This record gives sequence, structure tokens and C-alpha cells, in this order.
Amino acid sequence: MRLRAAVAGLPSRTVSNADILDMIAKHSVKDFDGDLDTTLRSIDAFLRYAGSQDRCWLDEGERPIDLLRGAAKSALAQADMRAEEIDLLVYTGIGRGFVEPGGAYHSAAAIGLTNAHCFDILDACMSWTRAVQVTESLLRSGAYRAAMIVNAEFSLRDGGAVVPHLFRLPHAAALESRFPAYTLGEGATATILTAEAHEPWEFHFASRPDLAPLCNVPLEGYDGFCDPSDKLAANGIGYFTSFGFEMHETGLPDAYAVFDRLEIDTEKVTALFTHASSKRYWQMMADHVGLGAAIHHVYHRTGNIVSASVPAAIASAVEQGALQRGDRAVGWVGSAGMSFAAFSFVF
Repeated sequence: MRLRAAVAGLPSRTVSNADILDMIAKHSVKDFDGDLDTTLRSIDAFLRYAGSQDRCWLDEGERPIDLLRGAAKSALAQADMRAEEIDLLVYTGIGRGFVEPGGAYHSAAAIGLTNAHCFDILDACMSWTRAVQVTESLLRSGAYRAAMIVNAEFSLRDGGAVVPHLFRLPHAAALESRFPAYTLGEGATATILTAEAHEPWEFHFASRPDLAPLCNVPLEGYDGFCDPSDKLAANGIGYFTSFGFEMHETGLPDAYAVFDRLEIDTEKVTALFTHASSKRYWQMMADHVGLGAAIHHVYHRTGNIVSASVPAAIASAVEQGALQRGDRAVGWVGSAGMSFAAFSFVF
């Protein structure tokens, strides 16, 4: 399988850390129980410590489907392919406008993929990586020749899973389950993969379902589909709840363990692409495994763009000339679930 193209479509509104603090102050000042100014200073310090600077959000008049369509059209041009050649479309990720049918069908219609079979894969921030693994198996089987993977991670809007509800802090203790929301960005990506004789991809995954309560967006009636936990729906039904500090600390050994299963020579790795959950955290991990100089960060520019993190980083590296044909690349992801993955490919 060959990665023929990766393109990111980012919205035009830039939201800084200062903007985030202003929004929290605006929504919290009336009912906050405690010293709001001290809490805001703490949030500012946490953001700066994580390496957060800016994130991209939808501006007035921008629509997720338009950014997804633009990324897909650019990916086709980058791959020098026609829409009719794509015979598989996978929509992946958390952001979506439909539970039924899968988002792939509406995306295929918008892009003009008249010959593509469609389905969705949902696996939190791991979604794109899982989709690539499944696509690799399908291409290797001979069932398909050319696949496009798309996502549209847009949750930062009125009626979405994040704002303004999570920006209305009741007290400082609520940061435990809300802080990751303040790092989130938005974006769409399109990736094209083709069945070609090429260097094989290597994938390794690990799951920790006992940690499932640490990060959720629960639906109405969720409690009938799981065992009880005081962490579930901590921010309300339909809203993002993430105990990010605990996830990073608890998941670290599993993240290292899955990386250690890769059969690679780190000295031959040109680029490392990770989930954009924290620049400092992933830089520390990359340094630990000897790939500190290879990591390509987008977090400080895009924020945490969920399942779009890795393909957006690949697109950025290609655009900047940091990843070129024949280069060895590594992906490394930790996700709600919790799940962990490390994979390697030659671009």
C-alpha cells in the first residue's frame, strides 16, 4: 500500500490561549464558586506547559463539509487521480453530523465519488489510524484498488460537544474533567491510499478497556450500555468529558510498550507523527525513544484536532519538505478507550 496524498483543510479563525481564557471568564464570572482569577492563571499555566498557543476554529459562514470537500479535491490533485478511480471511502473520527447513515455517504456525494463503497469507522482519536489499518487489509485482499479516508473534526460550536457548556466553570475542581477541551481545534483531512507494490506497513495496537471511563462523550441513555463509573457524564450528557492528566500519566507505560514492538531502526526514521494532545508530552516521549529530532508537531498551530492529528501532521510535513518520497515515517497514537498504536511506513 502506498500513501499517495494527505491534505488538511483547516478553518480560518485563529483562537489563542488568551481567547480561551477570555471565553472561560465570560461564561464563568457569574456563578463561579471560588477565586476565578487564580483559576484562570492556573489554566494559562497549564496551556503554556502543554505547548498550546493557537487552535483553528470555524469562522462565520464556514461549514465542515466545504472544508472536507476542499481537502478531498486537493488530495485527488496531489495524487494525480480522478474521483472515479476511488472505489472505497472511509469516514472516520468523532466529529459528524449523522448517526444514520454513516458520514461516508454524505461525504462521497459532496466529493463526487460515484464509484466508491462507503462506511464509517469510529474509534475516538485512534479513528484515522484504525481506518488506515483496515484499509491496508482491504487493499491487500484485492477487494479495492484506491481508497480515500476523510474526517471532519468540528465540535466547537453552539450545540456541539464542547462550547459553551464546558467554558462555564462552576469551580476549580471541574478542570480535572474539562481542561483538555480548552486545547481542542478543528479541521478536516483527506488521505488517499492505493494498492501498489511498496514497502509493507507495520501496525501494532494495544487496548486498555479498563480505562474507558477516562474520556467520553455520553449519549442519552448511556448508562444502560456500560457499567457504572463516577467519571462518566461528569460534564453532562452529550458533552465532552476527559480526565486528560490521568490519561497521560496512566497510559504512558502502554504507549512505550506498543512503540517497542515496532521493528525499526530509529536512526533511519525521518519523521514521527503523533496524536496532538500535548506538545510537551509527546516531545518527552519522542526524546525517550530516540526520535526527538524527527517529531513533526502541529499542536501549537492547530490545537488538538482529534483523529485529524496524524494526517494533518503528515500533510504539514509534506508541504514543508520534511517528508519526501522514500522516507521512513512512524506514527504513534494514544486515544480514549484507552487504546495505543505505533505504525511505520515508507512514504
